[in-house]
Amino acid sequence: MTKNIVTGVDGNFGRIVADTIQSLIPKEDLLFTAPTSNKLEKFSEAGIATATADFNDVSGLASTFENADTVLLISMPFVGERRRQAHKNGVDACVKANVKKIIYTSLVNATDPMMPSIEKIDHAWTESYIETTDLDYIFLRNSQYAEAMITNYFAIAHSGVLANNQADGKMAYISREDCAIAAAHAISNPYLHHAILNINGPEQLTISDLINIGNKITENSVKYQEVSDDEQYAIFDKMGVPRTTEGEFKKGSSAPFSSEGMVTFGQSIRNGQMKIQSADFQRIVGRKPHTVKYMFEHADQYQIGERHSVDD
Repeated sequence: MTKNIVTGVDGNFGRIVADTIQSLIPKEDLLFTAPTSNKLEKFSEAGIATATADFNDVSGLASTFENADTVLLISMPFVGERRRQAHKNGVDACVKANVKKIIYTSLVNATDPMMPSIEKIDHAWTESYIETTDLDYIFLRNSQYAEAMITNYFAIAHSGVLANNQADGKMAYISREDCAIAAAHAISNPYLHHAILNINGPEQLTISDLINIGNKITENSVKYQEVSDDEQYAIFDKMGVPRTTEGEFKKGSSAPFSSEGMVTFGQSIRNGQMKIQSADFQRIVGRKPHTVKYMFEHADQYQIGERHSVDD
């Protein structure tokens, strides 16, 4: 009998991992956590062990993680020192609890010191901190979620213009769903040790390419307009998007992220620093990731949705 822990099953990503992994690992070998017990009820009713997890409480986490074979640490939905501290607490708890392996959801090209993405700082820090421990690990360096751009496409379709700062930079867009499926397979794979996997989509696309695919599927006539970084900030400001994750997020927003994160993502894509592409997804899952075309054809299933995770 083994103990495989999926944290954050209350969130968009963790929910998909939780649903997928039940077909890969026996229920008696699973433990799901969330910040509040009400988000765990359906899993408890299905016969899966559950526990509340407070990432401000290392001792409490260690008790939950005790002697686990694997722990999936899904990166927190906030950015900066608070996220790094929460990740540190999770890693420290794994060490204290004699966990064998930690699996961390990171970012494509996270350790490139020249990449301007504000998000990558926390990911690079967390990877480095894990490497200072004796934990076995898998880092899943995910490309940008296609759902974010597909949701944006439909949000602006009436205007006919999608404006952003990515220019002709390319990204191997992948669905959040496929990233979560890859995480479930990584947990269930006993042969991956001290591994860094690039979880990317099957094709490198500019934002214009993505828009053209959307137009062909929907018969819209959306055009791309390149804007500067300052203009991109102004667009998000007008939408009521907070500059940082410490701000207030509007319910139902088509951009449930901080503008600082999105603008610096755009810079990184424009600079060609996020176009990494590999076959790692296919190697661990056994199929190719879904294309952007497929996601537009099933657009109702590939929207970014609300921010669900507890942020403190």
